[in-house]
Amino acid sequence: MEKIVSLELLDFLNIGKKFLIAGHKEPDGDCIGSQVVLASVLREMGKEAILCSAGPFKHNEVKPYEHLFVSAPDEKEREDAWVILVDCSGLDRTGSLEPFLEGLPLAVIDHHEAGRLVPAEQRPTADFHRRPVIYADAHSPSTTFLIYEIVKALGRELSQEEAALLFLGLCTDTGFFRHVGKDGAGTFETASCLVRSGADPRAVYSAMYGGKSFDSRRLLGCMLSRAELFFGGKLIYSYEDYEDILRFGPESRDSDSLYQLLQPVNGVEAIVLIRQETPERCSVGFRSRDKVDVGAIAAAFGGGGHKNAAGLSIPGSIPELKPKILKAFESVF
Repeated sequence: MEKIVSLELLDFLNIGKKFLIAGHKEPDGDCIGSQVVLASVLREMGKEAILCSAGPFKHNEVKPYEHLFVSAPDEKEREDAWVILVDCSGLDRTGSLEPFLEGLPLAVIDHHEAGRLVPAEQRPTADFHRRPVIYADAHSPSTTFLIYEIVKALGRELSQEEAALLFLGLCTDTGFFRHVGKDGAGTFETASCLVRSGADPRAVYSAMYGGKSFDSRRLLGCMLSRAELFFGGKLIYSYEDYEDILRFGPESRDSDSLYQLLQPVNGVEAIVLIRQETPERCSVGFRSRDKVDVGAIAAAFGGGGHKNAAGLSIPGSIPELKPKILKAFESVF
């Protein structure tokens, strides 16, 4: 499953002198692991690398790295900088960072569909290129998988901490390998290489799934009690309202545990979770088994993701959005 790293991307990394390394808002382990390791490698090459994130750092496993990031690069940091966007393919996914990154030479490293880039003709001319450099593969299990390929292509060795971060990203986007199918030998080969380089699977698992608060379990119970079946039991729907946020706090969220509990239900092929983030806006999470492409459904609402895991942020309330989201699944079931 080894990926050929484009010479164009390697030239981008070798020729550039200063990089703003950005990822999507509300970063997860794959995003943070990719950013931190890429920055480390570039600094070893004598480059200046500035880690950027709009946050918030909600996941326990990425909070220890928050202090490494700037939320708004200043003019001095932006001067002569090139942008590397990881784990997303559009500047609109970077949240409040977007205006600080616009107009700068851009490279994308992503394992989602790279379909939301600003057209090349709308970008200013750079000495090196007139268009974004894209290294994207929707078949890769994680963006850290691609970062590892870049590390190898550059002839670099991983430190123990770098291996652990790449392993964290790989585990984040594979659900600690729950989502790896029969074509996943390359994923396990990479995992094995990372463990040989010092990654500790037990420690990574503990970071991802340990340290939960009591309130997070209470919130999980509330959402389980609200779960409903649709389409003859093929879809499970639940929600988190704004009062839940006020009562339990946003740090009590643990959607991965909820998906783990609901996916084994007999006959279920997809899960929909709507959260009222603010009184005016919701986030929607989707998970599915092999057959249902929730990435396509999310894209229809302006979101994105993968075939079996996707999401979006959308204006509206839960009562308004629930029938629209469910209707989108009619053609599937």
